Amino acid sequence: FYQAVTAFNPFNRGVRVKMETSAEVFSRRRAGGSGYLARMCGISGKLYFDIERPANREILAAMNGAITHRGPDSDGFHFDKNVGIAMRRLAIIDVRGGDQPVSNEDGSVWIVFNGEIYNHPALRAELERRGHTFRTHSDTECIVHAYEEYGDDCVRHLRGMFAFAIWDARRRRLFIARDRVGKKPLYYAEHDGALLFGSELKCLLQYPGFPREPDPVALHHYLTLQCVPDPLTALRAARKLPPAHTLVCEGGRVTTARYWDLDYREKLTGPAPELRERVRAKIEESVRIRLMSEVPLGAHLSGGVDSSVIVALMAGMSTRPVKTFSIGFEEAAFNETDHARAVAERFGTEHEEFIVRPDALEVLGPLVEHFDEPFADPAAIPLWYLSKLTRQHVTVALNGDGGDEAFAGYQRYYADRVADLYRLVPRVLRDGLDAVLRRLPGGGDKPVEKSPLAALRKFGQAASFTSGASVVRWGSYFTEAEKAALYTPEFAAECATGVSPVSAEHRRDACATFPASHLAMERTFASALAGNRLDRTLYTDLHHYLPHALLVKADRMAMAHSLEARSPFLDHELLELAARLPERWKVRGTTTKWILRDLYRDVLPERIAGRGKLGFSVPLASWFAGPQIAAVRDLLLAPDSRTRALFRREKVTQLVEENRTRRADHGKKLWALLCLEMWMRKLAV
Repeated sequence: FYQAVTAFNPFNRGVRVKMETSAEVFSRRRAGGSGYLARMCGISGKLYFDIERPANREILAAMNGAITHRGPDSDGFHFDKNVGIAMRRLAIIDVRGGDQPVSNEDGSVWIVFNGEIYNHPALRAELERRGHTFRTHSDTECIVHAYEEYGDDCVRHLRGMFAFAIWDARRRRLFIARDRVGKKPLYYAEHDGALLFGSELKCLLQYPGFPREPDPVALHHYLTLQCVPDPLTALRAARKLPPAHTLVCEGGRVTTARYWDLDYREKLTGPAPELRERVRAKIEESVRIRLMSEVPLGAHLSGGVDSSVIVALMAGMSTRPVKTFSIGFEEAAFNETDHARAVAERFGTEHEEFIVRPDALEVLGPLVEHFDEPFADPAAIPLWYLSKLTRQHVTVALNGDGGDEAFAGYQRYYADRVADLYRLVPRVLRDGLDAVLRRLPGGGDKPVEKSPLAALRKFGQAASFTSGASVVRWGSYFTEAEKAALYTPEFAAECATGVSPVSAEHRRDACATFPASHLAMERTFASALAGNRLDRTLYTDLHHYLPHALLVKADRMAMAHSLEARSPFLDHELLELAARLPERWKVRGTTTKWILRDLYRDVLPERIAGRGKLGFSVPLASWFAGPQIAAVRDLLLAPDSRTRALFRREKVTQLVEENRTRRADHGKKLWALLCLEMWMRKLAV
């Protein structure tokens, strides 16, 4: 009835809303539609240090074939004695003439490239003025000629998202680069006398005999951070190239270097109206250049401020209705589709909605397969479905990612001040109050942003960290002490490098020997190119939370369905401008993203401009206390559980049963353990 009324409601101003459930999507998949394992742009390659050792074509084909889902349109290879580079392509720009690898005029420089360069028309014109000849209209060829003209500094001339590898045949030199904020991934390893690289870890696993030994320190950090931080991977033998870094392999030597950083210290001055218009113009430019496409294009619409601004600007720049896509849940407290619908109605979009039902474990396997590493942000579940729904209609989707990091959108940016004050309370008093707070009801029936009790329970944990670890303060699943109690003595010893196995009575003390998962953030916070607490936190998030968690999630879930995701708020020129805005333009009292809300208050629906941050919250505690409980037990407590050597069975049982009886909300902790269990099972295959 709702669908019928919505579809024909004359007040919807052309909005077409279609609602689907996860069961309907899977039914369509089984009926022959686009499958969830349907194999966007990706690269891979290998360079043997011995120049006389030829690059094996079959091995490289297997490495490249592992990421067919990233580029289903075509593939390409280039070999030069001991070197082989390859790519999979999702055609977006110069669909007919943009196949890779691409070379310069004389074939001495070759490139494989993943991403989009949004300033390539202007860059091409400049390079042509300097005498370079182009054979295609692709952005890929611009990078080749920029490398010829500027050398390694070519990356400083690129505006966009990218990971690419350039083979310089004259110098027998491999040059690899990753974009400034880490939109596009790059894994690498030195193994078997070679440098191996690829867009995903699964590329490296195709190399015969590649070591599959998990890195216990990486897994230890994962349980706190919900992801494996750069440059670590979940495997000892592999590494990730951090954002804004280049890698050079020459003469058998591999070196990496940073080429860009964000500086918050120098602030803009001048008349406020002029600054406001400067910010508005840069946001609009960042959206406009991302509308460049030769294939269907749309937008993810959550109903929050960020995605709503993107849709509003797209609608103003488009001659046709914008296609928008939203996700929701049957549980009312977690369902925000009414906000997205209000924005869709305001701007007359063609709107599609998808309702997720409690079948998290049905997609656990595919999620783990595409992440390649343990990854426990449950927002990946709705994003998986949203990306699948979106790809059925368009090939490119804009989103609001980066708005929170650019303009300070998280509640913790002002909550950190309160936690800092709470830290001044004598420890003995805090311990007593924390004990009371921990006994508060679980509250898993609503998102933490809507649950004051959940926020209070977090307060004791928050006060145990400094502002330098803001995201750990408010968002970690396991504390160091909880991990120490969970670990078997053997795994505790592996995590604590150089420490022998610990007995049960000393297990709590063992956490003092672990590499603390928040220390890297605190070091970044202390050395930040910033002058106040908020800017230091934003700088830290840009270096940790954004690239390690948020952008990994966005890339893998979109790529799993051959969907390109574009994020205007992550444009590096916009980030540089936002970094120079005064603190009061970002957070005022408990109002976050003040300038963004103020700029578009008259454009957005009134209830949207004033909304707080919610994000993709998932009702895991409810799911794992009800319809999913049997499957949770079967995975985590089975005799053949792969994590039984890592975690004490009685502690895992306690988590499962306390969540089942609703004595505590352990939904996210259980999800982290489930993702790790499934990853270890797949790793052993």
